[in-house]
Amino acid sequence: MTRLLTPGEMEAELRQIGAVRYHNLHPFHRLLHSGQCTKAQVQAWALNRYAYQSAIPIKDSIVMSRIEEPELRREWRQRIIDHDGDKGRRGGIEKWISLATGVGLEREIVLEKRGILPATNFAVGAYIDFVRSRTLLEAIASSLTELFSPTVISERISGMLAHYDFITKETMAYFTARPPQASRDADFALGYVKTNAHTPEQQVAALAALTFKCDVLWAMLDALYHAYVAPGHVPPGAWRPEGSM
Repeated sequence: MTRLLTPGEMEAELRQIGAVRYHNLHPFHRLLHSGQCTKAQVQAWALNRYAYQSAIPIKDSIVMSRIEEPELRREWRQRIIDHDGDKGRRGGIEKWISLATGVGLEREIVLEKRGILPATNFAVGAYIDFVRSRTLLEAIASSLTELFSPTVISERISGMLAHYDFITKETMAYFTARPPQASRDADFALGYVKTNAHTPEQQVAALAALTFKCDVLWAMLDALYHAYVAPGHVPPGAWRPEGSM
């Protein structure tokens, strides 16, 4: 890219990345949302996804520590509260634990992230390293997968409630609360990126950051599919359907 994109063109490029790379297109999600997963496969998804969910406030704390403007820090701080909870209000992490236990996993296994796939650990670690080591613009741009999450959440709620008799509205509480939070966060991050990517090089870096984040989410589902769908190669030490390692 050799010229500076207009804000509208930049937004269009960001949205195009989601249109072709967001993980709602992954075969595992197609199985999950259409009721074609076994209960054990749903459990494996819930367990491995917890490793990512529990890292979100850590990621956001790193981002917030790099923001110099108090007003912007206050805006970003809300993300941490949303996931950690506040003053007796359950946050997203606790709701995800309830989802995992609701599909039959033991709470201790979830909290300890016992049996998480190696690729999940690598993907989550790579994301944390990314927001720590790249520019603040890139760190914020990487969060823009939230632009696309309301769509996948809507599919997930309707599909899983319709197809799995072990899924209840209470189990899905994380998702019912998430769309307005994600939309708020995405609007802020999108505005920041469009305003602060001042050069073609910065715009390219922001686009690459969002691509990287899509790759993180996709890689996690690749690992799930490989271990628990086909060919079914569960790595040593990873969670197995019968709960043994």
